[in-house]
Amino acid sequence: MSQPPPALSADPSDDFASLSDIALLRLRGRVAAELKRRGLASNVGQVAESLAIALYNGTPGRPNLQPAPTGTQNVDALSRRGDRYSIKGVLDARKTGTVYPDRDDREKQLFEYLLVVRIDPDWQLLAVYEFDWKTFCEVRSWDRRTNAWYVGLAAKTLSRAALFMPQPG
Repeated sequence: MSQPPPALSADPSDDFASLSDIALLRLRGRVAAELKRRGLASNVGQVAESLAIALYNGTPGRPNLQPAPTGTQNVDALSRRGDRYSIKGVLDARKTGTVYPDRDDREKQLFEYLLVVRIDPDWQLLAVYEFDWKTFCEVRSWDRRTNAWYVGLAAKTLSRAALFMPQPG
């Protein structure tokens, strides 16, 4: 009969090193199940979407966003004005995830804004970079392997975006 993982201290990171590999994997499974039960984001992309929407909705002068319907290609949030937002979360990458073009027209506008959401290893929001469609088209690169666009995260590219930072506190 398997033993449950030991109870964790107030700062769980203190206890992770003492867990066996199996206990750590079981704990990960339990955390994933609890995240799902609560309807919370469980991957970088989902967390980035939630953080970006919360930042925009809590920032005067930014549009209020709501999540796009599940399965909407290349669009993750919508503004009340009908603007479409594609949101790409970045933890430790040098480029965004992919933006798949329209099957019939590779240059067709897919969204009004691309939000590149940088998060730290603790999944805290660092910054949101907003590219309008025109700027996205100027800075995007083509990935032949996936047949899709991406944006490299060099400082020169990010300087072309509007930068939004979370307020301290």
